[in-house]
Amino acid sequence: MFLTGRALTRRHVLKGVGAAVALPVLDAMTPAGRRSAAAFSATPARLVCIEMVHGAAGSSAYGRQQHLWAPAAAGRDFDLTPTSLAPLEPFRRQLTIVSGADVPSADPTEAREIGGDHYRSSATFLTQSYPKRTERADVRAGVSLDQLYASRVGQDTPVPSLQLCIEGVDGGGGCEYGYSCVYADTISWATPTTPLPMTRDPRVVFDQLFGDMRGGTPEARRARRQADLSLLDAIRDTTARLMRRLGAADRARLGQYLDTVREIERRLQVVERRNGQGEPRELPGAPAGVPDDYGDHVGLMFDLMVLAFRSDLTRVVAFKMSRDGSNRVFSGSGSHGAFHLVSHHSDRPEQIQELARINRYHVGLLAPFLHQLREAQDGEGTLLDRTVVLYGSPMGDPNRHNHRSVPFALVGGGAVLPGGRHVAVPPGTPLSNVMLGLLHAAGLDDLDRFGDSEGVVDLA
Repeated sequence: MFLTGRALTRRHVLKGVGAAVALPVLDAMTPAGRRSAAAFSATPARLVCIEMVHGAAGSSAYGRQQHLWAPAAAGRDFDLTPTSLAPLEPFRRQLTIVSGADVPSADPTEAREIGGDHYRSSATFLTQSYPKRTERADVRAGVSLDQLYASRVGQDTPVPSLQLCIEGVDGGGGCEYGYSCVYADTISWATPTTPLPMTRDPRVVFDQLFGDMRGGTPEARRARRQADLSLLDAIRDTTARLMRRLGAADRARLGQYLDTVREIERRLQVVERRNGQGEPRELPGAPAGVPDDYGDHVGLMFDLMVLAFRSDLTRVVAFKMSRDGSNRVFSGSGSHGAFHLVSHHSDRPEQIQELARINRYHVGLLAPFLHQLREAQDGEGTLLDRTVVLYGSPMGDPNRHNHRSVPFALVGGGAVLPGGRHVAVPPGTPLSNVMLGLLHAAGLDDLDRFGDSEGVVDLA
C-alpha cells in the first residue's frame, strides 16, 4: 500500500538524464483499501507472435507417422514425449496445439512463382494474405494479426508494438523469383502496403524501452555506457525517493524488477565489450549488441519482452526467430548440420529426425520465457495468465516447400484460452480460420474475416 494512501499512476516513470524506467505492477497503483486485481482485470491480454521459419520435421509424411510435431491423440489426453513440443510439458495446461491446418495463400498461383516460397511464407505468416509478386516498392500483402491486435490495444501504451528478429535483413530491392526482399525481412504489416521493420539489436530495444527519448540523446546514452555507468545510476535519486514512499512488499517487488533491468543491461555490456575487441566474430558485420551465440541472442530478446510486459510499455510483440534460407548451425540442438541443408531432408528418416532435434531446440528456448511470465505478478494472477504466445510456421514440409499441415501452437492466456488441448482440424482448413478464432478469443469478436479465412475455429 502506498504510504500516502494516494494511488501511484500506472504510467509513473523513474527519470534521469537519458533514462526513463517505467514501473512494474505495484500495490500502490490502486487507492488504499482496494485490491490490485480490480485495477488490472480490464488490462488487455498481451500477444507474442513468433515465426519458426521453414516448417517442421513433423509436417513430413514420416514426421506425421512418428508424431514429431502433433501428438497422436487429439483432445486433452495427449503425449508430448515424441514431439518437438516436449520442452513445453511444464506448461501443458496452458498449451493449445493446432494440427492439420494449411496456408493456401502462400502457394504459387502461376509457374513463374514456383520456388519463391521463402518470400511468400514470411509475408503470409501473420497476414494470411497472398503477397503481390514485385521487386519494386509497390509491395502488398495484408494487415498482420499482431497489428490488428495492436490497433485495438497498442494505443494505450508508450510503444504500440515491438517487431524483433534474430537474423540480419537484406534491406531492400529485389531478391529471387521476382519478389522484393522486404517480404522475407518482416512478418509484421501495419497496412497491406506498409511492412514494419524488425529490430535485430537488443541494445536498440533496451534503449527504446528505457531511454528517455524526450530528454536524453543517443550521445548521452553512449557516454554513460563508455563511463561504465548503469542506467540505474541515472535514476538513483528518484528511485530512492520512491522507495521511501512504498510499503515493504512494493519495495521488494520494485527492487527485484530493477535488479532484472540491471542484469540485462550488464549482459548487454558484456556482449558489446566482447564484440568491440576486434577479434573475428562468428557473425561478421552484426551490430556490437548482437551476441554471436544464437541461444544468448534469443534469450536476451525474450528477457526484454518480459520487462516490457511487466512495465506495460507494450502489449504486442512480433518475433522472427530466423530466416528460411539460413544455413546457421544450431549447435545447441545437438545437430552440426547447416539448418537449411538439414531441412531439405530428402525424406530420409535420419535427417528428418535431425531436423526434429533442431525444432525441439527452438521450442525449448521458449520455456525460460514462459517460466518468467508465470513468475511475474499481474494483478492477482500472472503475466502468463494474460499473455498469449503464438508459435508456428507458414511452411509445412520444408523439403517440398509446401504449406500443408503447418506446425502451430498457442501457449498461455488462461484468461483468453482454456489450454491443455490438441485441436486437430479437418484437412484443408485454412490457418486463417484458426487465427480468426484467436482474435475472437482475445476480444476482437467483431471481425468476421481474417486474411483468406472461410470460417472460424473456436478456441475459447
